[in-house]
Amino acid sequence: MVFSPVRRSIDNTTKDTLNNVNSVKEVVINVVNYEIVQQMSLSSADYSCEINEFEKAGLTMIKSDIVKPFRVKESPVQFECKVLEVKALGDKGGAGNLVICEVLKIHVNEKILQKDNSIDPHKIDLVARAGGNFYSRVSAGYFEIAKPLSKLGMGFDKLPSKIKNSTILSGNDLGKLASLDVLPSETEIENFRKEHNIVQNEITSHTLAKQYLDKDEILNAWKVLL
Repeated sequence: MVFSPVRRSIDNTTKDTLNNVNSVKEVVINVVNYEIVQQMSLSSADYSCEINEFEKAGLTMIKSDIVKPFRVKESPVQFECKVLEVKALGDKGGAGNLVICEVLKIHVNEKILQKDNSIDPHKIDLVARAGGNFYSRVSAGYFEIAKPLSKLGMGFDKLPSKIKNSTILSGNDLGKLASLDVLPSETEIENFRKEHNIVQNEITSHTLAKQYLDKDEILNAWKVLL
């Protein structure tokens, strides 16, 4: 398998992914499906190296069987790999680095398999990068997620328990909420609730918040939830 972490265009520094690859010489490649795409996007924010991105993205660390790096439990397919070669494609900002890996072990969630044990493309519901803010979902075509470049989202670890443990909001919903860096003020919340006649109880507020999140109105979702 091959993937390519790039040098930062702004200051030509290398990202944690490449630094870790050069240090450990082992990786886990976790495929992304639609269920975790917002959390994946949140994990790509440029948090400092001492921040645990698993915690920020609300993803679960599980030990690998062979390699040192952890796997992502929520990913439907995980590849434990050793790094064979890192081939730099340049030394300027934006240059890629081909990380060439040998797969040592594959973990597959049985829920995505068909009766003959082959992977069902509809059940796995993979997501592919398509350039810029665009992604492609195997079952629904293109959609857009704003890159978390100019701000660092608060992360899952800062979400209140009543929101994080919601039975109504999905992982993608929580990922959107956790991508916000500044919450609305008490005045904004009060004015919004009065304007929309919002009754405050958990089921109603979480259901309404989900409707706003489906429209990517993240700030309004927070105004309902807080």
